[in-house]
Amino acid sequence: MITIEGRAKINLTLDILRTREDGFHEVAMVMQAVGLADTLTLEKREAPGIGLVIDVPWLRANEKNLAYRAAKLMQEEYHLPGGVAIHLTKRIPMAAGLAGGSADAAAVLRGMDALYELGAGDEKLCELGARLGSDIPFTLMGGTMLATGRGEVLRRLPDFPETYVVLAKPHVSVSTAWAYGAYDAHPAERHPDNDAMIRAIEAGARRKAASFLCNVLESATIKRYEVISKLKEMMKEAGAFASLMSGSGPTVFGFAETREQAEKVAEAVRLPDVDVFVTKTVGCNTK
Repeated sequence: MITIEGRAKINLTLDILRTREDGFHEVAMVMQAVGLADTLTLEKREAPGIGLVIDVPWLRANEKNLAYRAAKLMQEEYHLPGGVAIHLTKRIPMAAGLAGGSADAAAVLRGMDALYELGAGDEKLCELGARLGSDIPFTLMGGTMLATGRGEVLRRLPDFPETYVVLAKPHVSVSTAWAYGAYDAHPAERHPDNDAMIRAIEAGARRKAASFLCNVLESATIKRYEVISKLKEMMKEAGAFASLMSGSGPTVFGFAETREQAEKVAEAVRLPDVDVFVTKTVGCNTK
């Protein structure tokens, strides 16, 4: 039996460079893993097949689920003789811009590799993950990385200095496809300075890096969901030294200097229709 965590991510930057011939968007973004995580337990079965149990009754536990698809891909790729039983405990909000589904798939890939002693290695697991979703290679590797291509081409950066992070997910769901479509219709005027962000991270300058937070999807999503702008303002008023929407949204994150400050920010945005989490940035998964 293997127990493994799938960690959420936030985007420190997200830029869209162009629409590719394959229909995907060419992106350049600095991604950061955080401590908020789903927990997955994997156990071998003699009989073939995949049994997926999720503690969220309405969430699909079949071939539509990325965790299920990751297990199936590993079975097919390595011609595994037996099956696997997976129990998934969800903590990362869904449709939130935090890569929860990708994190689960990444955990299954690593878990299956360990469970069956396959010795696949990071490069192979990332290649398999990229077949399933653009964020999966990052959630496999964790830490702080520059992601390019459609998000699957990764460059390791020094770990972002450990920082308290407040996550606020309003009770709305944002489709990634919708967010990119809305951006295409009305592109952002301000784009991230990824080079400046990377230099600040390399220097260990947390506040300097925070000054370069930028997500081009934010302007498109805020037009439809004004609560995102409201949460950003509330976080800053409560003492967060920076705030941004993650991914395609609607989750907003804020940086705080101390646990006490983070709890103060969290209390300020703990509204009836908002789920709030206090966590930290975390380093790479392969140390």
